[in-house]
Amino acid sequence: MNKIDFKKELKHLYQPSAKEVALVEVPAMNFLMVDGQGDPNTSRSYQEAVEALFSVAYAIKFKVKKTLAIDYGVPPLEGLWWADDMAKFSVDDKSAWMWTMMIMQPEFVNAAMVRETIAEVKAKKNPAALALLRFAPFNEGKCAQILHIGPFSAEGPTIARVHAFISSLGKLSGKHHEIYLSDIRKADPAKWKTVIRQPLR
Repeated sequence: MNKIDFKKELKHLYQPSAKEVALVEVPAMNFLMVDGQGDPNTSRSYQEAVEALFSVAYAIKFKVKKTLAIDYGVPPLEGLWWADDMAKFSVDDKSAWMWTMMIMQPEFVNAAMVRETIAEVKAKKNPAALALLRFAPFNEGKCAQILHIGPFSAEGPTIARVHAFISSLGKLSGKHHEIYLSDIRKADPAKWKTVIRQPLR
């Protein structure tokens, strides 16, 4: 049984260049999502959201392998970040941040399968944020993106490059989007890989 690697299958979305900002058209895809707010470094709700997402994502993966005979790597964690008042969207004060953490689901995963899996996870582990988890489509459309290599605290200049690129073409639209390609529990922060993406119009 071959194992699908969506980071390779969707290379243009999940493996951008670290050298230059590029335009990409992001199609509608389905995601497991949990919404919340607060500093991701200190917020318990953030940790609970991530736990619920991965618990369900891995349970779906194993269900698909057993019932559909399809094996795949669970796609990376992604995050949408914003503030109700974008003037308060500051890297120095993350307490006002709003976020949606999410994990992309392949086309062969449907709503019925997700509902069934959530019920099974609830019966076995029941993560604290499980009741907040939803399965929904997300359509980003035209975006600018680049790969950031390094710790999250050093993202500022990379984000500024994306915004400068967009300003030459149009206007920022939608929410700041990050895709976390590295296991930050194991990797050296200097080598963390994060896709920085921003919709534009």
